[in-house]
Amino acid sequence: MNEAFILIPAWLAGTILGTIFFGGLRWTIQKGIISPYPVRWFLGSLLLRMSVTLLGFYFVSGFHWERLMACLIGFIMARMVVMRQTFSSVENPTLNVQEANHASQP
Repeated sequence: MNEAFILIPAWLAGTILGTIFFGGLRWTIQKGIISPYPVRWFLGSLLLRMSVTLLGFYFVSGFHWERLMACLIGFIMARMVVMRQTFSSVENPTLNVQEANHASQP
């Protein structure tokens, strides 16, 4: 029973790390595609998101594989939530985006 009390905070930390990582990716894509310097957005975001995530996994695990797995499960669950929100917003876009003409030509 004591193991569950240790694994729940690790799982919660994984969901927070996943939300930061994948939410940050979504935000970076939105900002990067309209930026005159998209490489700076994507490279800077990648380095920041990876650093935060790897340090988070390192500190949460505390050299225990059980905590690392609980954190990873939370991370993957957060990915699923962010992906679901992303795809639901793609179905109902808020931006006016025109389809490219060359895509419809034979």
